[in-house]
Amino acid sequence: MSKIYYKSLEEIELIRESNLLVSKTLAEVAKIIAPGVTTIKLDKLAFEFISDHGAVPAFLNYNGFPNSLCISPNDQVVHGFPNDYVIEEGDLISVDCGVIKNKYFGDSAYTFSIGEISEEKKKLVKVTQECLRLGIEKAIVGMRVGDIGFAVQQCAESNGFGVVRELVGHGVGAQLHEKPEIPNYGKRGNGPKLEEGMVIAIEPMINAGVAGINFHADGWTVTSKDNKPSAHFEHSVAIKKGQADILSTFDYIEEVLRKKE
Repeated sequence: MSKIYYKSLEEIELIRESNLLVSKTLAEVAKIIAPGVTTIKLDKLAFEFISDHGAVPAFLNYNGFPNSLCISPNDQVVHGFPNDYVIEEGDLISVDCGVIKNKYFGDSAYTFSIGEISEEKKKLVKVTQECLRLGIEKAIVGMRVGDIGFAVQQCAESNGFGVVRELVGHGVGAQLHEKPEIPNYGKRGNGPKLEEGMVIAIEPMINAGVAGINFHADGWTVTSKDNKPSAHFEHSVAIKKGQADILSTFDYIEEVLRKKE
């Protein structure tokens, strides 16, 4: 089992810089995401924006992944390929973005609601964001990984939704995926202890129906087993005493979305 890497304050600031670029990239996506736009157009925009800011898309060529963004519509949970899919009114579009800047990674995801979405999708988005908030509340010195997972799981399941178990959050820093793994389910008081210097990506992946998923033959695409919608929100956070330090932000995205209303 590989070890947990603890970051200095200087390293955390570099990771923050990478995450803020991820957040700004997702805000650029927010500006043009709309019915009639293809997902590959969003991917090209992200590639150019990241490159123009002196960074490299973290997902591009990662284990052979061919794009800068993972874009997962509706029943796709994560790792969807940007392609000629034309976004439609009523879609849920999960966009996961990562960058490498100054040798450190940033990683964050946001699920966009396209126009007027169904009540089921509205509830799913709201609950998944709440799962993320509650998970981050537990990401403090002295808690354990299981406390994060328990908080996420309880929120999702109490609302009748399924928690994806096969895919998890993770440590992040000089590598995109580091120890420890951060499941979205668990028992309070279990798992690795959270300590100062740890940086983790917390990313609830919540299905409107059953928790089960299907892995597709392309080696990447993951869909919900019952083809019901799925939502995904992710922040990278540094473990601190009393309150987690959230290194990514949705503020840029939400500011853009407010202006579009």
